[in-house]
Amino acid sequence: MGPHPAVAAIRLAVRRALMDLAAEAAVPIPAAALRPTAAPIPAPVAAPVPALAAATVLIGNARRHPSGLPRTPAAPGSPLVLVAVSGGADSMALAVATAFEAPKLGLRVGAVTVDHGLQDGSAERARQVAERLRALGLDPVEAVPVHVGRHGGPEAAARDARYAALDEACERLGAVTVFLGHTRDDQAETVLLGLARGSGARSLAGMPAQKGRYRRPLLDLDRAATRQACAAQSIPVWDDPHNLDPAYTRARVRHEVLPVLEKHLGHGVVEALARTARLFRDDADALDQWAARAELDLFRPQSGELPVLALAELPAAVRRRVLRRVALRTGSPAGDLFARHLETVDLLVTGWRGQGPLQLPGGVEVTRRCGNLVFRRQDD
Repeated sequence: MGPHPAVAAIRLAVRRALMDLAAEAAVPIPAAALRPTAAPIPAPVAAPVPALAAATVLIGNARRHPSGLPRTPAAPGSPLVLVAVSGGADSMALAVATAFEAPKLGLRVGAVTVDHGLQDGSAERARQVAERLRALGLDPVEAVPVHVGRHGGPEAAARDARYAALDEACERLGAVTVFLGHTRDDQAETVLLGLARGSGARSLAGMPAQKGRYRRPLLDLDRAATRQACAAQSIPVWDDPHNLDPAYTRARVRHEVLPVLEKHLGHGVVEALARTARLFRDDADALDQWAARAELDLFRPQSGELPVLALAELPAAVRRRVLRRVALRTGSPAGDLFARHLETVDLLVTGWRGQGPLQLPGGVEVTRRCGNLVFRRQDD
């Protein structure tokens, strides 16, 4: 008897991501690992998700998988894949599937769980998650405490601290990639948040399946599949109470906004939003490539100048991307540079009435002078 449909679907998604990674890292793939596999569509299960304190299951690089098949760990020194694990169903299902599939491709699997220190007992919970991951065969496994600041609000500050910790662990451990457990539901929430904020196409494109060292193998799967997979394999999970706290914007979108949309517009809203993200991503990628070529042709880095007439000939979507690229290049922080800033700079091109210098985040000043936009840092 094969694995549960949700388990099979997650393993297949992880397998594809790992094979792409192995090809990029020039890791020889054993012939047996190239045999095609099929993953049935996940079906709902009634089994409850076990609590965090439930018994663990040996899997991955440990002695045996739940299927009963023995597993031989990858050789020491093989490329290392890190999985970011919170202890929730999404990341636990991802970690288990990665530990199952990676050794077949000659890859090692480790994990990092980040303790944000925002709840009582968070350090002990992170320790428990790390112990469970080690029992599942992942190695190395680290529980990393971080300090969450206040810049950008609690959600953004926690995210920044988490990614900084993952970056540091990846560099220190020599990992070739970090797997993140975001699902199609997370993608839909991201698109809705972008719409609510009036963001541009890049924000509406949602989260990429791959960006830099980060990969999201589960973006085409629903959150329900990860819970089903954990239940089917008796994998204990922990539900973060912050995910239910209406004080957090994403929690309100998840538990209030999306259910209302599903009720009044019919089922399929999550899939439609995720599909919208894919379409926007294709458009945004094309516009970004156009803007990169335009910046290369127009920007004079020695003087920090862009010619106004040439900018005016570009479509607005491309022109504003050029302005953003140059502002970032001059020193404006990406997280603080918003659409309203770029719209104001764009008026120096399309609505010039002699207005004075503009101040952008990061101490960047933009002035129109002698037919050029001049970008410079005020402390230069």
